[in-house]
Amino acid sequence: MFWPMLAIALGFLGIAVLGILGIRVFIEAQRLGRQVTHTTQRINRAAEDLERAATDLARTSEDLR
Repeated sequence: MFWPMLAIALGFLGIAVLGILGIRVFIEAQRLGRQVTHTTQRINRAAEDLERAATDLARTSEDLR
């Protein structure tokens, strides 16, 4: 009777550990998603700034002619 109870307890502990690890993976995936979103926004902002600067530079070079 001892061994079946031990097997059940170890099985339950194994499932609990897998559940905890699954929750941690989910939290880290959400954090990574937020970082990707933030980085994408920063890249888009930098691209817009670069485009604006290039337009201003082109306009300035046309004025010099």
